[in-house]
Amino acid sequence: MAKNLVIVESPAKAKTIEKFLGKDFSVQSSFGHIADLPSKELGVDVDGDFSPTYIVSSDKKALVRDLKKAAKKAEMVWLASDEDREGEAIAWHLAEELDLKEENTKRIVFHEITKTAILKAIENPRKIDYNLVNAQQARRILDRLVGYELSPVLWRKVKGGLSAGRVQSVAVRLIVEREREIEAFNPVASYRVDAEFTTIEGNKFKAKIGKNFTTEAAAKAFLNQNIGATYEVADLLKKPAKKSPAAPFTTSTLQQEASRKLYFSVGKTMTIAQRLYEAGLITYMRTDSVNLSNDARNAAEEEITKSYGAEYSKPRTYKGKSKGAQEAHEAIRPTEMSRHGITGDHDQARLYDLIWKRTLASQMSDAQLERTNVKIAVNGTKPVQEQFTANGEMIKFDGFLKVYLEGTDFEEEEQDGMLPNLKKGDDLENQYITATQRFTRPPYRFTEASLVKQLEELGIGRPSTYAPTISTIINRNYVEKGSIDGTERVYTQLTLGNNVVKDKQLTETIGSDKGKLVPTDIGMIVNDFLVAHFSSVLDFNFTAKVEQDFDDIAEGKEDWKVMLKDFYGKFHPTVEDVKENADRESGERVLGEDPVSGRTVLVRLGKYGPMAQIGAPDDEEKKFASLRPDQQLHLVTFEEVMDLFKLPKSLGVYDAEEVEVNNGRFGPYVRFGKKFISVPKGVDPLDVDMAMAKELIEEKKKADAPIYNYEDLPVQKGTGRFGPFIKWNNIFINVNKKYDFDNLSDADIIELIETKKQKEIDKLIHNWEEEGIRLEKARWGRFNLIKGKTKVELPKTTKAEKMTVAQAIEILDKNAPKKKKAPAKKKKPAAKKK
Repeated sequence: MAKNLVIVESPAKAKTIEKFLGKDFSVQSSFGHIADLPSKELGVDVDGDFSPTYIVSSDKKALVRDLKKAAKKAEMVWLASDEDREGEAIAWHLAEELDLKEENTKRIVFHEITKTAILKAIENPRKIDYNLVNAQQARRILDRLVGYELSPVLWRKVKGGLSAGRVQSVAVRLIVEREREIEAFNPVASYRVDAEFTTIEGNKFKAKIGKNFTTEAAAKAFLNQNIGATYEVADLLKKPAKKSPAAPFTTSTLQQEASRKLYFSVGKTMTIAQRLYEAGLITYMRTDSVNLSNDARNAAEEEITKSYGAEYSKPRTYKGKSKGAQEAHEAIRPTEMSRHGITGDHDQARLYDLIWKRTLASQMSDAQLERTNVKIAVNGTKPVQEQFTANGEMIKFDGFLKVYLEGTDFEEEEQDGMLPNLKKGDDLENQYITATQRFTRPPYRFTEASLVKQLEELGIGRPSTYAPTISTIINRNYVEKGSIDGTERVYTQLTLGNNVVKDKQLTETIGSDKGKLVPTDIGMIVNDFLVAHFSSVLDFNFTAKVEQDFDDIAEGKEDWKVMLKDFYGKFHPTVEDVKENADRESGERVLGEDPVSGRTVLVRLGKYGPMAQIGAPDDEEKKFASLRPDQQLHLVTFEEVMDLFKLPKSLGVYDAEEVEVNNGRFGPYVRFGKKFISVPKGVDPLDVDMAMAKELIEEKKKADAPIYNYEDLPVQKGTGRFGPFIKWNNIFINVNKKYDFDNLSDADIIELIETKKQKEIDKLIHNWEEEGIRLEKARWGRFNLIKGKTKVELPKTTKAEKMTVAQAIEILDKNAPKKKKAPAKKKKPAAKKK
C-alpha cells in the first residue's frame, strides 16, 4: 500500500494527477460531495444554533467505506479537492467522515493540473480553511431554508410539485420582467436616409444623414430637395485611434463568449471546460478573477514574441470589476501557452482555441487605427441643411487583432468600412438615396449568456452557481427556450434615382424568440405570487447583500450562524402568514360569456397546465380545453379560446380508420386510428380537412416505411425539429450534410448506425467511470463489463448502448466472485500452570 493517499473530486482528475506522483502516492476520487443535508427532512436546527445535520447518501456509503480503509493504511492523507468553497467543504466532510487525524492530514490546492503545480502544492500544504467551509455551509443552509419553506407554500397556493429557490427565483423574475417590458413596448417609426456616392476615380462608398425623419412626408420632402443636386466633400477629419484587448476569461465571460462564437449553452461550456481542466489543459474554470500569474505572463510574452514578433507583445495586468469576487484565483488560461491547439474531441478543441486566443490576445499590443469622418455638402436648387456623413476605419497595425476580437451580444446595424482616398472639395456623384422606414426595437430577450452577465452585474450568484441556476429554471418549466420564428412586418422604402422618387413596400421578420429565454405561464404565475408575498427574498439588492455576507464569512468577518439566525427570524414569520392568509393563485382571467350557454369563459392554470374553461368555478357542469403550446394565459383572446372548444373535429373514415383533428400538449395533430400525425407548423387545426389529413397520413405511411433492415431491425427516415434523421432500434440518428439524405446508400446507413452506437457506448463509458465501471470491447463484437476484479462478458444479444448504469451494476453483482470464508482458527491449548 502506498504511504500517501491523495483524494480528489473526480476520477478524470485522479488519472491525470497519478501521472505526476511517484509510486509512494495513491490517488483516489471522492466523486464530488460525500455528505450533504438529508433529502427528506430540513436537517437544520432552526430552534437552536442553526447547526446542520449531514448524512452520507446510500450510494456513497460503499465509497466512504473504501476511502476509510485506504486512509487507515496510509501514513499521510492529502485532501486535494478544488480550491473554491465547495472544494473546501468537500475536504472538511472527508476529514470528518473518514475520521482523519490532523497530524496525518494535509490540505493542498492548485488551480491547474500540471506536474509543476501539483509538486508545488505538495511542498506547500495547509490546513482546512474553516472560514471557506462556513461560507459554503451558510449558502447551502440558507438555500435549503428558502427552498424547504417556500416550496410547500407554492404547493398549497399555486400548484403541486413546484419549487422555489433564492437565486433561481430572482433569475426567473429578471426574465419575467423583461418579457413584460417587451409586451408593453410600442414601436415608433422613423425614416433613416442612406446614400451611395462615387468619386471621380469611380470608387464607391456609403454615407448617411445624421438624423432620422419622423414622418414619411418629411423624408420624401428631403429626397425631393436632392433632385438635381450636386455633392462635394465639405470637410474631412482623420484622427488616430487605438483598440485594446479584452481581459482573460472569467467563468461568466467564458460562458458569454462561448455562447456568442460557438453557440454553446452555459451548461455545455462548463462541462467541456471541466474536461479541459481535468486533462491538465487549462486552469480552474470557476473563477471571477482576471489576473494572470507572473509565470503565465512571461510564458505569453515568450510565445507572442516567438510566433508574431516583439512588436506584438505588451504584458498587461488586469483588475476585475466583478462585485464581491471570491478567492484570489487566476483567470481561465491554458496551462501551456506554447500549446496552440489540441486534438481529439471537436468541442473541447474549439473551446480550448477560444481560451488560448483570448489569453494570448490579452498580453498583446493595442491595435492602431486611423478613423476618418467625412462630411458631404448638398448643393441643391432648394436649400438643404442636412449633410451626409461617412465614417471609415483603417487598421495601421493589427496588434492583438491578429489573434482575437471579442464578440458582442447584438449585431451592429452597420460596421465602419474602408473609405476611398478623399480630400476636401472633391466632387462626388450620387448613385442613389434611400429613406427606409425603421422601427424602434423592444428590449432584447435574455440568452443564457446575457442572463449570466446580468446576474453578475447585479452581484447575484457566483461562478459555481450560474450554470446550475439556468438548468434548474429550465428543468422546472419556469422558463423555456423560445422556438417562434417571428412574424412579418411591412415597411416602406423611398428611393431617389434618376431624379425620380419612388416608394415600395418591403417585409421584415420581427418577434423571433428562437433560443432566447421565455417565461412560461407557470413561471409568470409563480413569480407574481412570490413577488407579491416574499418581495424581500426576490429583491435584487437583498440577494446581492446575501452574496456579500457569504464573502464576509469566507474572509472571517462575519459569524455564519448569526447571519442565518437573522435571516430566518424575518423570513419564517412571513412564510407562516402567507400559508394562512394568502389567496390561491392560478393566473385566472375571465374573457367573456359563451354565446351558446351564457356561462363564463375563463383561462387559468390547471393540474395539467394552462387551460380554458366554460363555466364558473362553482358551476356543476364545465367544459375544458388545453391551451396550445404557442398560447399564453395572459395573452390569449376570447376568440382564440372559443376555437379550442371546436376540437376534436371528426373528419370521417379513411382506410377503415376513424380520422379526427385535435390539439395536444405538443401541438395540433391528426389521429388516424392509433397513429398520431403532427399538423405542419403554422397550420390552424380548424383549417385541416379530410383532403389535407389524407395527404398527411400518406406522407406518414411513406416516412414510416423501412428503407433498410440492419441487424434484423427496420431503419426508417424522417425530418424533425433538428433536421433529417434515421430511426433504428428506437434510436434517432441525425443525418448531417456529409450525406445525401434523399439517396442514402446501405453503406451510409450502416456507418451512421455504427457511429451512433459507438457514441452511445463512449457516453456510457464516461458515465460508468463515475461508478468505477469500465466497458471494453471483447471478441466477436461483444463487450466486457469490468469493476475491480469482476469481469463479465456480455452476450451478443445484449445491447450495451441501451444498458443503464443500474443494469450494469446488477449484472456485475450477480457475477461477482463470492468471498471465501476464512477457515476457523484453531484454539491454542491453554498454557499449563507450573
